[in-house]
Amino acid sequence: MDRPVLGPGDTPPTHLLGSGEPSAGKSEARSAVGFRRAAVVLAILLVAVVVFFFRTLVPEATAGLEGAARDFFTLSISVVIESLPFVFLGILVSILVRVWLPADFLFRRLPSSPVLRRLLLSLLGMLMPVCECGNVPMARGLMVKGLTAGESMTFLFAAPILNPITIITTQQAFGWDNGILAGRIAGGFFIANLVGWIYRDRQPGSVLTPGFEETCATEEHDHPTAGRLMQSISLFTREADAMMPALFIGAGLAGLIQVGVPREVMVALGSDPVWSVLALMALAFVVAICSNVDAFFILSFGATFLPGAVVGFLVFGPMIDVKMLALLRTTFTTRTLLHLTLIIGLCSAVLGWAVNFAF
Repeated sequence: MDRPVLGPGDTPPTHLLGSGEPSAGKSEARSAVGFRRAAVVLAILLVAVVVFFFRTLVPEATAGLEGAARDFFTLSISVVIESLPFVFLGILVSILVRVWLPADFLFRRLPSSPVLRRLLLSLLGMLMPVCECGNVPMARGLMVKGLTAGESMTFLFAAPILNPITIITTQQAFGWDNGILAGRIAGGFFIANLVGWIYRDRQPGSVLTPGFEETCATEEHDHPTAGRLMQSISLFTREADAMMPALFIGAGLAGLIQVGVPREVMVALGSDPVWSVLALMALAFVVAICSNVDAFFILSFGATFLPGAVVGFLVFGPMIDVKMLALLRTTFTTRTLLHLTLIIGLCSAVLGWAVNFAF
């Protein structure tokens, strides 16, 4: 069932938000990983140095590598460079929601109807120009704050497509021709709300990883003002600890697949109304490019592929790719991710085929 909606004077129930101080055992466990948190901060600084180094010196640094190895290294680093700022921005927004907003802030402003709640959450991305990488920590923060998994998924999958930067760049790349922009906006909005509706009654234990489910159950929400800064720092290191390994794994997989799968094979399928959609969806899964710039990336394929294939790329890619699956695995179970991939993939393919046969 959907979680109860609270009135202006109510506070969220403790079984949704968690309450009180963590147990002594949990406090000791958190103290035991204090060194690890500090190490994460140092690792982030190291990553920044490495990214700067390869941003400016990649041609020289990779000159001695063989072609495939150099391509893999360059592609993987480019995914990290593109994604890292948005991951950090998403973590900061998540901290704002989890620590600095009052516990009942969201509940007092969301509609009482579950359908209207999800519709509003799917439009929240219009206020936050963050690509899909940064929306994962934001969605985690919404669940910690008390939203259901279905509600947070609605935001998670709609936001990267409906955010203003994505809409503007898509319009600049394709205009209103061939239904590409309209198909992307309408498709992203519909699929995100469909996913939220499918998961509206799912219990957290059947959807979330045990570690994140425990976080939702034990997170403190009424922080003293004097302690909020330290709480923010702790949450930043904790979220970075979860996100950074996933980001690097996803980037490595994206680079490996791009090197191993010849792009010529996909281009050869571009004129077929059915296979062209599947080919560009596969490309979107592989290249793992952020939604803010993916329209300009796929523009070069526009003369080769049918418009429905481009729509499939622009809708499926921001929701599901190798990088996103690695990031989402920090929060959702493998079974849930397989289910989500099937739903979103099928809907994106049907949308692309419909555009092909309509235009």
